Amino acid sequence: MSKKQQAPVAQKPVGKQQQVNRKPQDRPGLTEDEIEEIKEAFNLFDTEGTGRVDPRELKAAMQSLGFDQKNPTIFNMIAELENEGTDIDFDQFLDAITSKLGNRESRDGINKIFDLFDDDGSNSINLNNLKRVAKELGETMTAEELGEMLERAASNGRDISREDFYNIMVKRTF
Repeated sequence: MSKKQQAPVAQKPVGKQQQVNRKPQDRPGLTEDEIEEIKEAFNLFDTEGTGRVDPRELKAAMQSLGFDQKNPTIFNMIAELENEGTDIDFDQFLDAITSKLGNRESRDGINKIFDLFDDDGSNSINLNNLKRVAKELGETMTAEELGEMLERAASNGRDISREDFYNIMVKRTF
């Protein structure tokens, strides 16, 4: 390019307005939209615009919003970041979340998601597991509706096995 054709170089704003330009994060199992939503949530806690947050402050904020009761799985993920002791950046935050959720396209990732449902260690998803997850997600489904879901999804009509869950997760159309 000749000097005439070169685009002017913009100065990056300083302070709160500063944006860190990185290539988009690539995380198996998360869509670009999901990553963007997680980034927006992260930015809410990055009040100084540094690209880093204190996990203790993040945990305290989530606790004040009731996440320790409403969504203990997400709250516990954030609480585990607190053990690192230092400020974390978005990549560390995203790594922590995706390592817990796993890749929804792989058997290992699907097993990690299954384990989030199977909090009683029964190696199956039962009505109590579904009730807890529905409550954590703010779903207002009745026990009858959840029971119907189990009947349809479980090969035995009662509990969803790991294999049932895997087959549901990889199925492209319903």
